[in-house]
Amino acid sequence: MKRFIWGWIATFGVASIGVAQVAPNEISGIVKARENKKEVELVGANVYWLGTQEGTITDGTGKFTVPVNRSTRKLVVSYIGYKADTLAVSGNQFVEVMLEPEELNEVTVAGRKPGTHMSRVDPMTSVKITGEELCKAACCNLGESFETNASVDVSYSDAATGAKQIQMLGLSGNYVQMMTENMPNFRGLATPYGLGYIAGPWMESIQVSKGTASVLNGYEGLTGQINVEYKKPMNSEKFYLNLFGSSAGRAESNVNGSIRLNEKWSTAILAHYSEDLMSMDENNDGFRDEPVLKQANFINRWNYDNQNGFTSQFGIKVLDENRLGGQMDFEGEKPSAKLYGINIDTRRYEGFAKAGYVFDDDFTSLAMVASYSYHDQNSFYGLKRYDAKQSSVYANLIFQSYLGGVNSKFSTGASFQSDNFDEDLMLNFSDQGSLVNYKRDEVVPGVFFQYTYSIPEKLTLIAGIRSDFHNNFGTFVTPRLHVKYNLSENWILRASAGKGYRTPNVLAENSFLLASSRSINIADNIDQEEAWNYGANITRYIHINGRELTLNAEYYRTDFINQLIVDADQSTDAVYFYNLNGDSYANNFQVEAKYELIKGLDMVAAWRINDVKMTINDELVDRPLRSRYKGLLNFSYTTPLKKWQFDFTTQFNGKGRVPSTVMNPQEYQRPEEFDPYQIMNGQITKYFRTWELYVGVENLANFTQSDPIIAGDDPFGQYFDSSLIWGPVMGRKIYFGLRFAIDRE
Repeated sequence: MKRFIWGWIATFGVASIGVAQVAPNEISGIVKARENKKEVELVGANVYWLGTQEGTITDGTGKFTVPVNRSTRKLVVSYIGYKADTLAVSGNQFVEVMLEPEELNEVTVAGRKPGTHMSRVDPMTSVKITGEELCKAACCNLGESFETNASVDVSYSDAATGAKQIQMLGLSGNYVQMMTENMPNFRGLATPYGLGYIAGPWMESIQVSKGTASVLNGYEGLTGQINVEYKKPMNSEKFYLNLFGSSAGRAESNVNGSIRLNEKWSTAILAHYSEDLMSMDENNDGFRDEPVLKQANFINRWNYDNQNGFTSQFGIKVLDENRLGGQMDFEGEKPSAKLYGINIDTRRYEGFAKAGYVFDDDFTSLAMVASYSYHDQNSFYGLKRYDAKQSSVYANLIFQSYLGGVNSKFSTGASFQSDNFDEDLMLNFSDQGSLVNYKRDEVVPGVFFQYTYSIPEKLTLIAGIRSDFHNNFGTFVTPRLHVKYNLSENWILRASAGKGYRTPNVLAENSFLLASSRSINIADNIDQEEAWNYGANITRYIHINGRELTLNAEYYRTDFINQLIVDADQSTDAVYFYNLNGDSYANNFQVEAKYELIKGLDMVAAWRINDVKMTINDELVDRPLRSRYKGLLNFSYTTPLKKWQFDFTTQFNGKGRVPSTVMNPQEYQRPEEFDPYQIMNGQITKYFRTWELYVGVENLANFTQSDPIIAGDDPFGQYFDSSLIWGPVMGRKIYFGLRFAIDRE
């Protein structure tokens, strides 16, 4: 009854609360142009402060938000094929910019930017995925948002629980700092399933930063950051509805709306409900290909701006999720010794608050962000029970000003992070003597300082250092450096180097491994993970036939000083967790090209080589279950006046290593290397004035990993294992949906 009520509430748009990023004194606006006597929004237009490298690009609706720069009041807006415009602006206002076509040899040239953009002004290698890009695929949640992205991969963690993980720079998502509106999130217990906790239609954009991150956001993020921006009360739709269904039985509804109560107050409500209406077993192994999922998810956020330098945002988020997996005939809410069942019941609550103030001199600001989350998970995997709770507190105080001149700035402050874990693992639900409790507290206050020096339109240097005081691992120092240099107007070079630390949460982050007969062996005194990351990126912009070709090449290396090793090679009936003893590194090289082939037809082509090795059982070997190379080819065509859109993406995945199963009986053995494979996705969208219809197909060629579950016919036997997963579990899936929006005037 409780779940029915939750679903009913979500369907009709009653939601809970979220929060936005603090932005004391911002300029917001929209960039448009006239095309065929109609006004159109320009996606990917450059918006920056005159004489600086501070700015942004417009999103999928042509809108932008940029923090006020106290050194200048002139804002430059430019776009390929149009005359640049320079505006005199002041804080906290909304501007509408209408660019005029530029005549080149008596030919009017117009350009169209794709929905994924690499920032020209950010010193870090940063890619922004706009809301328009997210609409090119099903994008039911964050885990399905990277199908058209060349830098981030999302794969299953196992073949039974539905857990997913991000892979970036050849390493798993544990080493990527996951953030929502610049606050660390989805750590610990939320790691295996957190990618499903953010509904796709809620996201305004996603920022992906590679390499070491800024010290302002903490000491984690060894290989990069992924930051999600939710829709905001100030500029989101008045009302938005998304309905989705698929051939796999998924039904989903998303509703959001925003209200400007007055000049100072605004609020937004977001609601999500999804449910799998049937179970699938396309490979006939007796197990559900994916768990049957029910999720209700709510956000309500508030924004206050006193129009005099002070802004504040706050809110809460509530999630309730249940996933039922295992054998097809299992339907219970309690473990059974007759049918292998998986049930993961999760409740998660989050609270947020942000505030910022700009002082009277207009050059100095103070901002405070704070968050709290409580995660409660009750679960079982066959005969094993795993019940855990985690409460987390985060706070960050940032003071910003300048030294001598506006081209020499600094940021300093203090942060606080605490996590409390209470985990119960019962290896046999009928044997109370098998209960093991893991309780621990992690408390980490820290201080930081970051210096930024810039020569406008030429050089930007960011040097940062922080010191953190861990209650278990003592004091450690994190240095980081970023450099961006404009070799010319169309050549940009970036480089970065820095250190990162991470506390491994062995059971919380790897609970999906309980869906096997492997015993869990955790070494004593697991250390904090520590690594250096350094790399370089060069970008070239070439104008061909009035359109811009973007070429990008980059190399990153991650060197581990210490690492948690997850060893499934030593034995087929156990998994071992222990500290690194030897070398572990990841080399990642990627090239990428973006170009509008003809008017309306965008192309993205990318190729990546992953050289990832680690010492397992005293031997340096390839990291298992990782493709040694990846390729992506994406085409997106929009007809004139944007009546139809056609999207097609194909992903190429190279071969990789599989942990040995030679000790198993022959029928339960698997090859020690998987072959290359290809995944294709497509979507067609029909646009109307206020609504749109879309239909698509995922995994068009119906490729799946053969026999992903070992010994599925004997799940309580010693050889049962669902963890050796490297490819898709679900075959071809057809989906369809409707989007309806009432935009702001």
